[in-house]
Formats: sequence, structure tokens, C-alpha cells
Amino acid sequence: MNTLKHTPRSDATWFRRYSPSASTRMRLLCLPHAGGSASSYHSWGNAFGDDIEVLATRYPGRQERIAEPCIESMEEMADAVTAAVLPLLDKPLALFGHSMGASLAYEVAVRLERKHGFCPSVLLVSGQRPPHGQRPRTAHLDGAESVLAEVRKLGGTDAALLEDPDLRELVMPALLADFTIVGRYAEKGPRPAVPVRCPVVGYVGDRDPNVTGEEVAAWAGVAPKGFELKVLEGDHFYLVPSRDELVTDLASRLR
Repeated sequence: MNTLKHTPRSDATWFRRYSPSASTRMRLLCLPHAGGSASSYHSWGNAFGDDIEVLATRYPGRQERIAEPCIESMEEMADAVTAAVLPLLDKPLALFGHSMGASLAYEVAVRLERKHGFCPSVLLVSGQRPPHGQRPRTAHLDGAESVLAEVRKLGGTDAALLEDPDLRELVMPALLADFTIVGRYAEKGPRPAVPVRCPVVGYVGDRDPNVTGEEVAAWAGVAPKGFELKVLEGDHFYLVPSRDELVTDLASRLR
């Protein structure tokens, strides 16, 4: 178990920033899935025009931060991301998270509102149940093979890349840490449905083997300011084949 403490790091450490400019009027904070990295959002970098700056989150223990210890709790990860984004709140901020990243986006939104008095413009959650719809997840308790089986079930590019033994060895620590985050977050089942003060939009693939449209629609329970559900064609990683449709939908909401 990782017992190292993480000291606060700057926004330059935590975020790969796309298209920062004087014309920026809004930032879009993107939070990757378990095992994912900032590169998951590379194709989004310049997709929203010069006035939307994309912040792709760099989790510790991978890519540029490969030498750093991984984080293994949602609370620590959410605290760290929240602290890192504080200097960037001079503009409106939208949050998008996929799978584990959706839970993290929600936790960051709650912290920004409750601890810092900042209300995001919109919370965009993808391929994940809401806090009050969580179910216990145990893959992290059964070791690497159990986590790999879960990744293969979900499919996507990650599953294909993990068939390479050298690459698998390189990314396995981060993957195990992220699945520990997911497992601990859901270990007691449903969590309190703390509402956010911004609108919420839920996204899901129509063939997602991990979560249904009805389960994603339950995010309405934390969205007194309004909730919409968008179902796109694809499995858990519908974001890749349906990238253009998703980006178009997001762009219309950010405008």
C-alpha cells in the first residue's frame, strides 16, 4: 500500500494546457478514466476554438510523472486536483470526467463549491454511476490479473495495449492504483448524494457493459439546477469512435 504523502503541486505539474491565450473565456478540465492519462484528451486540445482552453489532467505515476508515487484514494486525488486548479479560476470552469474521472470531477466540483465558493459552469459526467448509485468493486483486492480481466471486459485502446508485456509492466502500477481508488470509493456501496449548484450532463455509450443509461440518468439526484442525458453509439470507450459527435455536443454546451 502506498503510504507516501503528496505535497501540493502546481497547475503546470497537474495539467497539460491546450490553447491558452488572451482570448480564453472558459476552461474545460478533463479527468481521465482509471489507467488513463492526459493523452486521452489530446485530440480535444484544439477542438473547441481559441476561446476554450482544455486542461488535460496528469495523474501521478504515468507519462511525465512516471517517477512519482501513485495516489490510491479518491479523497487525496480530489484534494490535489482541486488545489492545483485554484490558480486557474479567473475564468469560468467546466469539468468533464470519464468513468473514474467522472467521480473525480464530481468530487472536485463539490470541493470547489463547499471549500472555495466557486461554482463550475457545468459538470459533465461520462460512463459512471453517481455517488448514490455506487456498487462495491473488488477487482483491486484480487491482484493484477483481476484488474486486467476488468480492463479487457471494458475494451478500448487500453485493453489492446496491455497485451504487450513490456507496456503492461510499465503501466500496471498506475492501473492498480486507480482501481484501488475506484474500489475504495465504492467499497461501502452508495454514498451521500451531495448536490452541486451547476447543471449536470450525463453521457454513456449505448453498449456500455459496465453502466446503463438508466444508471447514468441517476445523476439527476445531485443536479437540482438541471440534468440532461446523452446516449452515444459505442461501448464503455464510446469516446473514441463517437469523438466528433461528443465534441460537437460539448462545444454547444460550453458556448
